[in-house]
Amino acid sequence: MGGRATVTALAGTRALITGAAGGIGSATARAFVDAGARVVVSDVDAGIADVGHELDCPALTVDLTDRPAVDGLLDAATRALGGAPTAIVHTAGVLFDGRIGDVGDDDWDRLLAVNLTATMAILRAADRVLSGPGSITVVSSNAAATPRIGLGAYGASKAAVTALVRSVGLELAPRAIRCNVISPGSTDTPMLRGMWSAESSVDSSSIDQAAAAVIAGSPDQFRLGIPLGRLATADDIAGTAVFLASDAARHITMHDLRVDGGATLDQ
Repeated sequence: MGGRATVTALAGTRALITGAAGGIGSATARAFVDAGARVVVSDVDAGIADVGHELDCPALTVDLTDRPAVDGLLDAATRALGGAPTAIVHTAGVLFDGRIGDVGDDDWDRLLAVNLTATMAILRAADRVLSGPGSITVVSSNAAATPRIGLGAYGASKAAVTALVRSVGLELAPRAIRCNVISPGSTDTPMLRGMWSAESSVDSSSIDQAAAAVIAGSPDQFRLGIPLGRLATADDIAGTAVFLASDAARHITMHDLRVDGGATLDQ
């Protein structure tokens, strides 16, 4: 790498985007294609085929909780891209909102399987396949470092993800493989809207009220509002992922980048 770095120049990048049927994942895949990368998308959701069709790129249906299948995903992506990925963006994850007494065994097991164990499997497979230089970016959450009532179990799973990615960054640095974390705050995605819908009647006014409440914050819940006065969009997170995969971020690794409008004040 050399010369002047630009944020949008991903020409020559071979990228694997996981969770690409979701709001952040599909936006990220679209942003990578727009930036000139060759892309393979994957998800457990059969809707990934539609994303692949839209973006004219290979789409693979894979359950990331099936650890042997993750090895197969990296091998299949390598074949489809004509070489090992030079950028991986792992966006797949699940959300659970509930106080600790409401966390059932199945809820906890699913959080760890999808959020943490799948991330471990992706990183382990990447360690086997990637030779570098390159980048691995994992979407975590600002709940990983900031206590939130009702998000203890979810935040714990994401805190483990963040710690894992940063430690693996040390191991892969000699190969010039950069490992970074994006920690979004509240982001306007189907996942977030689905959580709100479960808490109230499903109509546009209730969704708007829920968004306004998040932006304003709730002192009784010890939740700071969003100083920038808006929810993040999936495109906000996707643009950050493009940046971290680009030469503009070539000297950034093991970093936890908050994209939350200032909703957490510690970083």
